[in-house]
Amino acid sequence: MDAILKAIQNKIGESTEIKYVDENWGQLDLYGNEIPVKWPCALISLNSAAFTNIGTDPKALPMNRQEATANIEITVAKLKLTNSSYKAPMVQKLQSWEVWEVVKAIHNKLHGWNPLPGTGKLIRTGISQVRRDDGVQEIRVMYSVGIHNC
Repeated sequence: MDAILKAIQNKIGESTEIKYVDENWGQLDLYGNEIPVKWPCALISLNSAAFTNIGTDPKALPMNRQEATANIEITVAKLKLTNSSYKAPMVQKLQSWEVWEVVKAIHNKLHGWNPLPGTGKLIRTGISQVRRDDGVQEIRVMYSVGIHNC
């Protein structure tokens, strides 16, 4: 699984909009000046994986073969310091919606992309927004990927 996560990290890292790409180990759980990221950031985590057996083949590696469907979560976050109100100045409004442009840029890179040989394409399966009280906009985008002979 780590090879898939590293491939995703490298793919997201190609985006010039993203200032920090890492595995999600709880960076956003810290508050205020303690958050150890640069904005905007993308954090990658394996949420779950379900495996099925496809049989034994003594000539294959691994010998006891399985297939899996893995659920990967990309958390996109940005410190929001501007007003998005309808009557706010246009420059502020445009800046306040930037996190969604970052989500779109990442999605354009990942959706339909094969991270490694033997995997299917990453397919978006969901999106949610986390309500926070520290000025950080946090968007979570879920993808699934099939893995063959793992």
